[in-house]
Amino acid sequence: MTHFGYCVIGAGIVGLATAHRLLTDDPGATVAVVESEDAVARHQTGHNSGVIHSGIYYEPGSLKATLCKAGEQATKDFCATNDIPFDECGKLIVATDPAEVTRMDALAERAVANGIEHHRIDQRELGEFEPEVAGLAALFLPRTGIVDYRRICTRLAELVVAGGGVLRTGERVVGIAEGPTRVTVTTNAGTLTCDRLVACAGLQADRVAAMAGVHSDVRIMPFRGEYFQLPADRAGFVRRLIYPVPDPTLPFLGVHLSPTIDGRITVGPNAVLGLSREGYPKLSFDVRDVADMARFPGAWRVARSHVALGLREIRNSAFTGSYLRECRRYAPALTKADLLPHPAGIRAQAVRRDGTLVHDFVVERTARMVHVLNSPSPAATAALPIARHVATLVAS
Repeated sequence: MTHFGYCVIGAGIVGLATAHRLLTDDPGATVAVVESEDAVARHQTGHNSGVIHSGIYYEPGSLKATLCKAGEQATKDFCATNDIPFDECGKLIVATDPAEVTRMDALAERAVANGIEHHRIDQRELGEFEPEVAGLAALFLPRTGIVDYRRICTRLAELVVAGGGVLRTGERVVGIAEGPTRVTVTTNAGTLTCDRLVACAGLQADRVAAMAGVHSDVRIMPFRGEYFQLPADRAGFVRRLIYPVPDPTLPFLGVHLSPTIDGRITVGPNAVLGLSREGYPKLSFDVRDVADMARFPGAWRVARSHVALGLREIRNSAFTGSYLRECRRYAPALTKADLLPHPAGIRAQAVRRDGTLVHDFVVERTARMVHVLNSPSPAATAALPIARHVATLVAS
């Protein structure tokens, strides 16, 4: 078959959830999922901390706030239905100085606005919760959890195929043409057509949109998130997710301690400007990616606006001892020997031409296409509600 009712570009969690939703809403539909890699969840979905977020951080009324809160429960329900293990371990956002306590209290006000269950705990209670964690106070979010999003993607892919969908891996999209009655998609393996197209291309979202003739001032800048993991003899060092109080002017949440569903504890990520959108090893370099950033005025404006932050992140990346200092602010017992290698991730950060970092999800539509242009964290948590939102746009 070369003609489908729907074509979904991208087999990360948002793309697969959207394909599954389209088939659920329209059981007789024909759906093709086109993925450039040879398997699902190879990029952002498969390289993150595995957190089921509660939605505390996001601007009230924003898509992130609304869809993350809905996604927290939807993700757990999906896991329970499909026998995918998850753990509602809870999260502590730890303030280590008076300025952070003030920001933490402001964050608590946002939790109230977003309807997020939270509890403020003092220094004594923090020590009882987590003996290895130091701070003046903390917010405890009991509903935050952990899961392996790759397992969710594997199950979603199975459900898509079982529902009559087609998963076409190893096919890189090289052309998109929207006509009055259909959309033509050209890949390195051939051509297909569809009545409606949904692009969930993550790190390549802006390029896929441009290929389709969608004009937007949003461009993707890749930020490497470098992780470590604790050695086996540190198992149980913390039982809950441990996060610093974030800087509200930045889109990154800071270096945190994350128990994983398979029993490890990861440390990270930092946020270093990447020189390759899909290059995970350190010092990865892609000529096209660097040239695109160099030509984009928003990239230079971001660099000028965040010089101090950029230099700090480069230092933390280059020197383990500097990275360790970030962790020891709230976990003083950690040593350099505790920081073992762990695979990095890459965040697709949308930036506008004026240098504004885009904090919310961004979705653009035309007569026959919907393009998800910005879906960083907490998109994995929010994937099922994002899919419902996108499917509604496709059908309208």
